[in-house]
Amino acid sequence: MSAVAVLLIAIGIADACRMSARGAWLPVVVGPVVVVACAALCALWHIGDIALLATAAAATIAWQLLCARSERADAHHLAPLTVFGVSLGLLIVLSGWAHKVGGGVALWSKWAALPLHGVSPTRLVMVVGVVLLQFATGNQLVRLILASVGAVRRAGEPQPSDRLKGGRLLGPMERLLILSLGVGGQVAAASAVVAAKGIIRFPELNAQKSRNDNGTGVGIDEVTEYFLVGSFASWLLALGSMALVLAT
Repeated sequence: MSAVAVLLIAIGIADACRMSARGAWLPVVVGPVVVVACAALCALWHIGDIALLATAAAATIAWQLLCARSERADAHHLAPLTVFGVSLGLLIVLSGWAHKVGGGVALWSKWAALPLHGVSPTRLVMVVGVVLLQFATGNQLVRLILASVGAVRRAGEPQPSDRLKGGRLLGPMERLLILSLGVGGQVAAASAVVAAKGIIRFPELNAQKSRNDNGTGVGIDEVTEYFLVGSFASWLLALGSMALVLAT
C-alpha cells in the first residue's frame, strides 16, 4: 500500500499548489516531483515499486490536467473522477508489488520517538497521504461529484452554496474529525459527528423554506440536494480514508 500512500501525497500537495498558485503548469510538475521525492525518502526503488510509482506519477499529471479542464470548460466532470478512482483501484489491486516503507522515513520514525507504538512506517506515510486528501483534494472530489449530478450550476451563475455558508472550510474539518476518531477506534463518536452536522444544518435548511430565492433562482430543493449529496460524498471520502489506514 506504499504506492497508494505516495499517490495520495502527490495529489494532495499538487492540488494545494493548484489552489494557491495561478500558473497551471506548477501542479503538473509538482506531482511527479513529489512522487520521486517520496520514493527516495521511503527507499521504494525495487522493480515493482518503480512500476507502481510511474503509474502514480502519470495519474497525478492526468488528474491535474483534467481538473483544470473541468474548471475552465465547466464540463467533463466524470473524467477526473474516473482517473482518480481507476488509478487508486489499480494501485490497491497491484499493492502486492509494493515494498514496505524504509529508508529515511523509517529511520526518522525511530529517531523521533513519537508516541506511535505499533505504527509501521508504511502506515505513517499512509496517514500523511489520507490527511492531505481531506483538504484541497477532498473539496475538489466533492465538487466534481456535485457537478456530475447537476447539483452545481455553471460558473458565473448563482450557486446553491451561496445559501449554505462555510462548506469549504467545514468539509475538511469534518472529514479530519471523522478520520481521526475512526482510526482511533471511536466509531460511535465519528457517527455522532455525522449526526451533529445534520442537526446543526437542519434549522438553516428549514429557514430557507420561508425565504424567497432573493432573485437568484436557487430554490430550496437545489439547496437540499447540494447539502445531501455533498455531505454523503464528504462522509464516504472520510470513511474510505479510514479504511485505507486500517488496511495498511
